[in-house]
Amino acid sequence: MEEIVPHFSVLLLIIVRVSTFFITMPLFSHRSIPAMHRIGLAVLLAWMMYYTMDVGPLEIDGRYFLLILKEALVGLLIGLSAYMMIAAIQIAGGLIDFQMGFAIANVIDPQSGTQSPLMGQYLYMFALLLLLALNGHHLMLDGIFYSYQYVPIDQLSLHFDSGSLAGYMSRAFSSMFLIAFQMSMPVVATLFLVDVALGIVARTVPQLNIFVVGFPVKIGVAFIVMTVVIGLMFTVIQKLFELMLYTMRDVMSLLGGA
Repeated sequence: MEEIVPHFSVLLLIIVRVSTFFITMPLFSHRSIPAMHRIGLAVLLAWMMYYTMDVGPLEIDGRYFLLILKEALVGLLIGLSAYMMIAAIQIAGGLIDFQMGFAIANVIDPQSGTQSPLMGQYLYMFALLLLLALNGHHLMLDGIFYSYQYVPIDQLSLHFDSGSLAGYMSRAFSSMFLIAFQMSMPVVATLFLVDVALGIVARTVPQLNIFVVGFPVKIGVAFIVMTVVIGLMFTVIQKLFELMLYTMRDVMSLLGGA
């Protein structure tokens, strides 16, 4: 092994960062991908990235184990920042489901293993296909590769003391909800008007069972509006991918103290 990889201690650190990045990042962390395939891809990428590193051998001591923890934390934070932006799609679907009356009919998300809204899962699957079509997965892999320019592999300390990273993550968290509200606003606003119209009808025609009529009307109107604005939604999702890459870059620079 030493003949193939002269500095195995350096390769191990790269494997830790790449594999922990795969745990939280969108698409590659999907549970439908077998764990052995993800591990093999992480090791293969780490082995190719190893030959681009200009780092000497690292002594395996107490400091080295702290470097392993640091690499795991960096990979998790970068992947989490990317996944946090993509989660806006499922939040938007949850807002739409609540107005449509689909909130009671959740499905199991194969990625997280938890219940997910119907429209959120529908939009999320198409968003992942759009991400593949735009080669966004290549850009995410570029992100983990260029992360070593911001956080070098032999740098032990991470810059948490100033609080800039915590402030940035909180702003990114709030922007996630803002984007979700913008995506769901056309459908939610239309269904709100439908509720107002149904309320007026219920007051003017008391004999009409508004609960029996209201649910199919709201579902039909929601599908019509979704068909009209689906192109606009995916334009917003495309901008969301750009924001995801910017967020990854900013998190890496804040971790490295840039």
